[in-house]
Amino acid sequence: MLLTGIVGWLASFQLTVDDWRLLRDPSYRPPCNISPVVSCGSVMSSSQGSLFGFPNMLLGLGAFAAVAALGIAALTGTRLHRGLWLGLDAGALMGVVFVHWLIAQSLYELNKLCPYCAVVWISTIALFWYVTLHCLEQGILPAPHHVLVVVRDTHWMLLGAWYGVIALLVLTRFWPYWSSLL
Repeated sequence: MLLTGIVGWLASFQLTVDDWRLLRDPSYRPPCNISPVVSCGSVMSSSQGSLFGFPNMLLGLGAFAAVAALGIAALTGTRLHRGLWLGLDAGALMGVVFVHWLIAQSLYELNKLCPYCAVVWISTIALFWYVTLHCLEQGILPAPHHVLVVVRDTHWMLLGAWYGVIALLVLTRFWPYWSSLL
C-alpha cells in the first residue's frame, strides 16, 4: 500500500503540476509530450481528463495520499479495522474500474498514451490486487479455500498476465506507430 500510494501520488502530482502549467500557459509543452502517440497534454485537457467536473488527478492526489498513510499505519503494526479494509478494497475496486475506463478512452477515443497516467494505472491495479489478496487471506472477504490457495500461489503470475493484456492492447493499438520506429 505504501509503495502504490507513493508512486501513484507522485504521478498524480506531476500531472497536476503539468495541468496547472497548461492552464496558465496554453503554449506550455509538458515533458511527457514525447511523440504523436505518447503525450499527456491532450489527455489532460480532454473531457475524459475531468470526468467529474474537476481534473481526475486531484482524485489521485487524495486517494493515493490516504493509501500511503494507511500503508504506513499497517507497516508500523497498527491493526486496521475490518471495515477499513473492506472500504479500502471497495475504493480500490472503484479505482480499478475507473482506470480501465480511462485505458479504453486513452487507447480508443483519444488515441494517446499518457506515461504518467500509465503509472497511475499500474499503481491502481497493484493496489486493488494486493488489498484484495490481503482481504482474502485474512478472511475479510469470503472465498473457497481452493480459490484462495490458487490465487495466493500464483498472485504474481496473475498480476503479470493482467499487465500483459494491457501491454498487448497498447502494443496492438499503436502498432503502426511503434513499427515505424524500428
